[in-house]
Amino acid sequence: MSSHDAVKIGIVSVSDRASSGVYEDKGLPALKEWLGRALRNPLTFEERLIPDEKEHISATLIELVDAGCSLVLTTGGTGPALRDVTPEATLAVAHKEMPGFGEQMRQISLKFVPTAILSRQCAVVRGQSLIMNLPGQPKSIAETLEGLKNADGSQAVAGIFAAVPYCIDLIGGPYLETDDAVCKAFRPKSAIRPQAS
Repeated sequence: MSSHDAVKIGIVSVSDRASSGVYEDKGLPALKEWLGRALRNPLTFEERLIPDEKEHISATLIELVDAGCSLVLTTGGTGPALRDVTPEATLAVAHKEMPGFGEQMRQISLKFVPTAILSRQCAVVRGQSLIMNLPGQPKSIAETLEGLKNADGSQAVAGIFAAVPYCIDLIGGPYLETDDAVCKAFRPKSAIRPQAS
C-alpha cells in the first residue's frame, strides 16, 4: 500500500495539425514519461489533444480542473504566430497568475536558443489546481521542468518543477513527492511531511 497521495494530472497538447491527424503528437507521451519518472505518487492522467482554438482550450482547462486534476500541463501554442493562443486561453480561466514559472522557463530555454524570448508560456492557479503552459518540443519540456545540470550532476539552473509541489501544497492539493534524482522538490522545512517508516 503506497503512503503517497494519489494524484490526477491533466495533460493537454494543443496543435491544429496533430489533433487533425496530420502528424503524430509527441507532447503527451513526453509529459507522461517525464512525470512518471519525476513523481513517486500513484498517477492517473487525463489526456486531451485539441486544436489551437482559444474557447476550446479554455473549456478543456476548466473541465480538467473540475474533474479534480491538481496539476494541468499544456504543451504547444505559446509562440507569437497567429494561431498560438494557449496563453490567452489559460489566462482567461485564471483566478491567480503565477508569472515566475513563465519567467524561469524562458531563462532556461535562453541557455539554448535566442528565440526562447518569443515564447509566452504562463502559469495560473484556478481553484485548487495549478495550470502551466510548457514548450512544444519534448526536449524543451524536459529541460524546463528539470532544469540544467552541471557535468558533475549538480543543479546549474533550477527547473520549474522544483517549485510545483509546494505551490500545490499552498493551494490545498495533494502532497507531491519527487524522485530527487530527476527533480528535487523544494519545500520550507515546516512544510516537509515526515517519511512513513
